[in-house]
Amino acid sequence: MIANYIIYFIITIVILVLVHEFGHFAAAKLCGMRADVFAIGFGKRLFGWNKITGFTFGDLPENFDGQGNTDYRLSLLPLGGYVKIAGMVDESFDTEFIDKEPQPYEFRARPTWQKMIVISAGVIMNLLLALVVFWGFNFFHGQAIAKTTTISFVAPNSTADSLGFASNDKLLTINGKSVNNWEEVNKGLFLNSSNQPLTIEVLRKGVTKTINVPGSRIPSDESNEPFLIPDGIKPGITQVMSKSPAQQAGIKPGDLLLSLNNVPLYSAQQTTQIITSHKNVPLPVVVLRDKDTLNLSVTPGANGLIGVGLGEAITGQVVYQSYSFFKSFYFGVKDIKNITKETYQMAGNVITGKIAFGKAFGGPVVIAKFAAKSAENGIFTFLRFLALLSLSLAIINIFPFPVLDGGHLLIIIIEGIARREIPIKIKIGIQNAGFVILLMLMAFIIYNDIINL
Repeated sequence: MIANYIIYFIITIVILVLVHEFGHFAAAKLCGMRADVFAIGFGKRLFGWNKITGFTFGDLPENFDGQGNTDYRLSLLPLGGYVKIAGMVDESFDTEFIDKEPQPYEFRARPTWQKMIVISAGVIMNLLLALVVFWGFNFFHGQAIAKTTTISFVAPNSTADSLGFASNDKLLTINGKSVNNWEEVNKGLFLNSSNQPLTIEVLRKGVTKTINVPGSRIPSDESNEPFLIPDGIKPGITQVMSKSPAQQAGIKPGDLLLSLNNVPLYSAQQTTQIITSHKNVPLPVVVLRDKDTLNLSVTPGANGLIGVGLGEAITGQVVYQSYSFFKSFYFGVKDIKNITKETYQMAGNVITGKIAFGKAFGGPVVIAKFAAKSAENGIFTFLRFLALLSLSLAIINIFPFPVLDGGHLLIIIIEGIARREIPIKIKIGIQNAGFVILLMLMAFIIYNDIINL
């Protein structure tokens, strides 16, 4: 098992770093900058290749002049990588150029717009990798669609309730067009670009009723409150954190939540609301595990969390909807938008103290564990995991923190506005401080990974 973890961790990191750093490398070359080093990992050079020395082990000879040829290398610490661009203060900590005149091939000699392209290219490549995977996933694999048009539950005082919908209503038509599954329901409701009123026919206790819905009452999305909830959808457990209230209660990944605090469950949002409103209160929970129904009890912590990842699963009849080449692209973009939004919400919860830092971020051990598990479930699952990590890398890297691409980008923007370069010694000091803080964060995350094994 440990061998699998190591193998898939290496595969995952190498792919992500190659994609990210190739973005910087290719952009620098296209902008006429010299790239002296392309490194996987940090620190001591283990081995590498360049046109001058060929393939060699260990460090390059002292005062080695690559004559503009890139040294492609693997370094000791496999926690990232970098491209050493001539005349740039970066992770290589090269300071030899400080007292020299800027050269045309150096980063510091190029216009602001080129610097911004080079710095942003790594993040752009990570976004493209995520988009390509999500695009391909939707095209080749499709999405599971609930083959129902029946509303499972309408919460009192909700938007749907105020419009006249009721639990167990079966939707028949939307603006005169019949609907046969929940995907067609969603299209009829939310792809109403002109914001026109909708006329919806429903079957309620054997009687057909008409509900008129003003366009302004239809939510733009369901991130704050689900509008209509299809029959057969249940919240499911995607992840259980080590030593969490959920783990202590016996909840496991793959469980479906049927009820919580004696309230039938219909969505992940409803589940979260019940949990967060019952801090330190034991809650009876009924879960479906395979074919067994289990009665458990879970007590949310003082932070209103039980330490699980929540998703939604279809328990009723399912059809797999395939999409055209271009429609798959649309859904790929939508996937990225939703995941990015969730990531920033989580970051906000960490900043405000709602979620502990160690619970929100995983390090190498967690990555290795999930990489191996996703690979065991097939190539599509592994690629999707890879896309999620690539997107996370892009989101984290764009934060305006020293060492990260966002920090470099902020300095470039400031220099562009001021029309003068920040003294190199100051930039090196900022870089060093940021690197130390980043190493401390990584050490804490790795420590947290180990104690939660």
